[in-house]
Amino acid sequence: METKDQTNQNPEEKIIKSQGENSQSVENADIKKETDTALPVEEQGAEDVGELDEGTETPSQELKNEKDTVEVNAAVPDTPEEKTELQPEAVEETAPEEKEEEIVAEEAEVEPEADEGEKPVDKEEDKGMPETSSDKSVEAEKEVKKVVVDKEPQKNVDLVGGSEPENIEGEDDQEEVDEEDSDEVPIESKPEIKYDELSRDKLVEMLESTVNEGEVQQIKSQVAQIKVAYLKIKKKVEEQEIANKVEPVEGEVEKEPETDPLELRFNEAFNIYRKKRKQYLNEQERIKQANLEAKKVILEELKALIDSEESLRKTYDEFKVLQERWKEVGMVPKEELNNLWQSYHFFVEKFFDKVKINRELRDLDMKKNMEAKLTLCEKAEELLIENSILKSFKDLQKLHDKWREVGPVPQDKRDELWDRFKSTTDKINQRRHEHYLKFQEEQKSNLMAKTALCEKAEELVAKENTSIKHWQLNTAEITDLLKVWKTLGPAPRKQNDEIWERFKSSLDSFFSVKKEYFQKIKDEQQNNYNLKLDLCTQAEAIKSDTDWRKTTADLIKLQKEWKEIGPVPRKHSDKIWKRFRAACDEFFNNKSEFFANIGKHEIDNQKLKEELIEKVKSFAFEGNDKNKNLEVLKGFQREWTNIGHVPIKEKNRLQNELREAVNIRLDELKISQAEMQSASYRQRMENIKDKPDSRRILYNERNFLSNKRNKLIEEIGLWENNLGFFAESKKANLLKEEFEKKINKAKGELELLKAKIKFLDKQGD
Repeated sequence: METKDQTNQNPEEKIIKSQGENSQSVENADIKKETDTALPVEEQGAEDVGELDEGTETPSQELKNEKDTVEVNAAVPDTPEEKTELQPEAVEETAPEEKEEEIVAEEAEVEPEADEGEKPVDKEEDKGMPETSSDKSVEAEKEVKKVVVDKEPQKNVDLVGGSEPENIEGEDDQEEVDEEDSDEVPIESKPEIKYDELSRDKLVEMLESTVNEGEVQQIKSQVAQIKVAYLKIKKKVEEQEIANKVEPVEGEVEKEPETDPLELRFNEAFNIYRKKRKQYLNEQERIKQANLEAKKVILEELKALIDSEESLRKTYDEFKVLQERWKEVGMVPKEELNNLWQSYHFFVEKFFDKVKINRELRDLDMKKNMEAKLTLCEKAEELLIENSILKSFKDLQKLHDKWREVGPVPQDKRDELWDRFKSTTDKINQRRHEHYLKFQEEQKSNLMAKTALCEKAEELVAKENTSIKHWQLNTAEITDLLKVWKTLGPAPRKQNDEIWERFKSSLDSFFSVKKEYFQKIKDEQQNNYNLKLDLCTQAEAIKSDTDWRKTTADLIKLQKEWKEIGPVPRKHSDKIWKRFRAACDEFFNNKSEFFANIGKHEIDNQKLKEELIEKVKSFAFEGNDKNKNLEVLKGFQREWTNIGHVPIKEKNRLQNELREAVNIRLDELKISQAEMQSASYRQRMENIKDKPDSRRILYNERNFLSNKRNKLIEEIGLWENNLGFFAESKKANLLKEEFEKKINKAKGELELLKAKIKFLDKQGD
C-alpha cells in the first residue's frame, strides 16, 4: 500500500546510508523516489544542548510543513560587578511550503559569567498517519487484527544546564553543559540546602564530599549550586575589603595577598568532578556505538519479517517483539539518528501495508490524541497568567515535549490544533522577549549612572587634602559614591568590567594616599587611648560611692572629658568604651535603686492620682477644637507624672485606671491613628519614670532614637548630594525622581524622630 506522504515513498537511499553499501534493497518497484528529508537538529552553541536519545527520533513523514524557530538564551545578572549580557532573540526562518512552527528549547540563564548558547531547534511532529491510496486496501484493513505502532518518542531537550557559574582557573564552561544531560539520573528527594547561607569552609567541604562520594550523573546540579554560592561569597569578600578601607587605617604595613588554601581546595575538588564527568561521557559514547549496531540488527530482522510468508498472528507477535527491542535500546550517535529513524519508519509502514492495520483503530487513536492535544492547548493558555516569566517558559517547554509524545490527530483538526498551540507559544515568547529588552534598557541606564559616578570619584582623587576634616569630608563623599554604586544594577556585559575597573582605580588611589596620611596620626590615637584608660580608672574608683550628689557631679565631669578626648585605635575603641560605660551605669543604677525605695508621701500621692483620674473622666471638652482638648489631656498626664510615687500594691491599678480613662476620652475626640500613637508614646515614656531604672531606660531610648535620626540624616544627605551626579545624564529626570521619593519619605520619618527626642529631652530636664 502506497502512502500519500512523499517523505516516506522511497527511503531505500536512507537504508543504504545507515546500513552500508552491502545492505539489501527493499523490494518495492512501485515506490517513487523519496525526497531526502533530514531531521534538522542544529546546535547553536556548545552549551545547553540536550542529547537526543531513542525517544527523540522523529518520523520523516511528520517533518513537512514545519517552521524552525531559534531563540538565544539571555543571561540574568546577579551582582553589579558580574558580567551580564543579553543577546537578541533569533529570527524565525520559514520554508515556502511550511505551515506549522515549533518552539525553541531555550532557557534563561540565572547566573553571571556563564557562556550563552542556543537551544536546538525542535520540529512539529503531528502530521498525521499516512492515507491509503485505494478503497480496496481500506476494505482489506478491516479484516486485520489490531496492531499498535510505536508511539513516536519524545525529544528530550535539556532544560537544566543553563546556569553554570563563572570560570575557575581557566575552566571551560562548555564542558559542564553537554549533550549527555539527558542521561542525568534522578536522585532521592532530600531536604533543600540553602547554599547561600553556608560559609566558604562548609561549601568547600560539601564540594569535596560530593565529588568523592556521589555519582557524576547525579551531582551536577548540586555541584553547580555549590559553585555559585562559593563565587558569591568570594565576590562579597572582595567588596568588603574595599569598604573597610573607608575607616582610618591603624598603620600596619600592607602585606602582599597570600594564596587562599580554600581556593586551592575548591579548584582541586572541581577538577576531580570534571575528570569524572569526562570519563562518564566517554563511556556513554561507547554505549551509543553499541546501541547503533543493535538497532541495525533489528532493522535487518524487521526487513526479513516483512518478506516472510508466515501467518498473520505469528508475524504480528514477532513484530511486537522487535518493537519492544527497539524501544529498549538506548541512545545512538546523533549523526546516525535521522537515517536510523527513517529506515525504521519505512519498515514499519511497509509492515502496516503487509498486515493491513484496521483503519478504525487508527481513527480511535487519532481521537484520543486530539483530546490529549486539546488538554495541552488549555494548559499552555493557563501559562499566560503566570507571573513568573521563567517558570511559564519552562512549563511551556515541558508541554512541547508532551506534544511531541502525542501521536497524529485527524487531518481536518491538525492545523487548527497546532495554530492554537503555537499562538499561545508566540505570546509567551513575546512576553519573555519584551522582558529582556526592558532589562537591556536598564543596563544602559546603569552604565550612564556609573559613568557619572566615575567622573565624580576622579574629581575627589584630584583634590588635595591638608587636614583630617578634609579627609573625613572627602572620605564621606567617596563612600557615598560607593554606596550609590552598589544600589545600581549591572551595566551591559561588554562595558561592565571596564566601568568597574575605572571606578575601582579611583577608589584605590584615594585610599592609598589616605593611608599614608593617617599613618602620621597613629601616635596621637595611642595617646588618646592612654588618657581614656585613666578616665576608666577614675570612674571605677568612685562607682561604689554613696555620696550621690558629689559622685554624680564627678562622673558627669569625667563623661565630658571623655567626649573632649579624640579617637583611639579602632581595635581598642569598643572595649574601652564598654568599660567606661559599665562603671557609670553601675553607679547610676545603684542611685536609682536607692531613691526608688523612698516613699514618704505615697499615701497622699495615691489620693491625688485617684482625684486626677476622676478629673479626667468628668472633664468637659471645650468646643470642637481637637488640638486644644488633646493638650488638656496631655496636661493631665504631665500632672500625673509630677505627683510622684504611690504604694507599690496600688501602682498598677491606678495606672490602668488612668490609661483606660485617657483612652476613652481620646476615642471621644476621634483623633487620627498617628495622633493616638504620638500620645501613647508620650504616655508610655512618662510612665517609665515610676520605674526604679527609669533613667537608664530613657537614656537607652534616646540613644536609639538619636542613632536612627543620624542615620536618616546621613541617608538624606547622601541622596540629595547624589542628585547632582546625574545632572549631565540623559536619564537624569528618571534618576532624580527615584531619589526624591526616597528623600521625601525619609524626611517624614525624621520629623517624627525629632519630636520624640525633643520630648525625651524635656523629660530629662
